[in-house]
Amino acid sequence: MMKSAPSFWWKSTPGLWSRLLAPVGFVYGTITAWRMFQPHKARSKVPVICIGNFVVGGTGKTPFSIKLAELLIQHGKRPAFLLRGYGGTERGPLLVDPEKHHAGQVGDEALLLAGIAPTVISADRVQGAAQLEKRGPDIILMDDGFQNPSLFKTLSIVLVDRHVGTGNGRCVPAGPLRAPLSRQILKADSLVVVGSPYSDAGAVSGTIGLASKLGLRVFHAQLVPKSGPVLEGRYIAFAGIGRPQKFFATLEERGVDVVEQIAFPDHHAFSAKDAGHLITRSADTCARLITTSKDMMRLRGMTGDAFRKLLECTDVFEVEMEIDAPEHLLQLIDQAAADSKSAGQKV
Repeated sequence: MMKSAPSFWWKSTPGLWSRLLAPVGFVYGTITAWRMFQPHKARSKVPVICIGNFVVGGTGKTPFSIKLAELLIQHGKRPAFLLRGYGGTERGPLLVDPEKHHAGQVGDEALLLAGIAPTVISADRVQGAAQLEKRGPDIILMDDGFQNPSLFKTLSIVLVDRHVGTGNGRCVPAGPLRAPLSRQILKADSLVVVGSPYSDAGAVSGTIGLASKLGLRVFHAQLVPKSGPVLEGRYIAFAGIGRPQKFFATLEERGVDVVEQIAFPDHHAFSAKDAGHLITRSADTCARLITTSKDMMRLRGMTGDAFRKLLECTDVFEVEMEIDAPEHLLQLIDQAAADSKSAGQKV
């Protein structure tokens, strides 16, 4: 389970800690890059669209996957999801049932995706794809797994955050990159820049330039609030996601009165002590609590009075991905599937 990313990862230039950790990052990045270029073990009988990122941490893969599945369904497709199931104990392959499983078993992301289309979690992507094929989909959306070479990818769509890009440009633990950008981008087929189109694009300008030079299609998307009741009054915001600060900033951008921010590690398994602390802070500040859909999925799987009380005083800030020119993205997917079929892949 990943802890919150250190702040020095997202600086525009490497600092002291980054320089000290650079040799370890070089080794980690070299091994990951080498692994990415190993031959795949198997092909699925249906096209596999991978939705990944270059860095550790949240870039909006899950909401993007949900929106893409919704678009495919609207166009008569039968998508299904394949993912690792981070934050859960099950290794799979397992078909996720929201009525039977909870986040502690399958992870919060799997529960969100299972509400849209058939979803299988599997540590072994090849076995997971084989399990999904029994459900009769005509396309598999693989949430994450960009660096995993085991399953052949018909198309790899990589998301990049417009505000932070690839951070200081170094590999874990010296920076957020999973492998050197110059190597990873060779495995990408398309780039999606996530963030407000009105914000400065300086953090991703180099990445966009490299993608364009390689002939990759570049799309743009942003997270927007789902329609719902107006959030009035004072709030304490808490989140256990890849980049909690991104969630906090979004709330403030939307005019939510946030009086306190509480960050937890990514995929955090909330304890009764955590619940008690949040309830106490809410009472002390006369403010309701607000969190993300992913965090709420984990909380709803908990039992006990503390969690019941926590749910009563917590609102969810729900967002969805808005993709610019989605018809062009669907055309790209259709073309990739057609090319894969003509090359010998069964669809």
